[in-house]
Amino acid sequence: MKKADIAEKLFHDGYNCAQAVACAFADECGIDEKTLFKLSSAFGGGMGRLREVCGCVSGMFIVAGMTEYHGDSPSKEAKDNQYAFVQKLAAEFKNKCGSIICRELLALPPKTSDSPVSEERTKEYYHKRPCSQCVRIAAEILERSISKENV
Repeated sequence: MKKADIAEKLFHDGYNCAQAVACAFADECGIDEKTLFKLSSAFGGGMGRLREVCGCVSGMFIVAGMTEYHGDSPSKEAKDNQYAFVQKLAAEFKNKCGSIICRELLALPPKTSDSPVSEERTKEYYHKRPCSQCVRIAAEILERSISKENV
């Protein structure tokens, strides 16, 4: 099964966007899904429903950190390589989706925060927002991008 299918299913099962993307790659990250689920929980809804960086993007970055950080210390070279990889992921997501900012993807007005209460997941919820597609796109980007030697 493709990672995009797994991620989209997780999202439709109630995982937030960041959890859906990250947990689809639990095996590649070398972390059990329950731990990855908790680790990515605060990033949904553009970071705790603040509507900032899209949770799908944050989920990609979590996976990137677990699969692509080469080094056991905070070396400049390892950081620079990681940042370049993250910027590549973000650029590809932005190119395909139009933004990496949750509120822009949802066409919401600018504001500093949103209600902390999540919306009920209904058929209308999935129909009116691009989140399922963004989850798929993020997982597809990751599946193509992460190093096969790290898997």
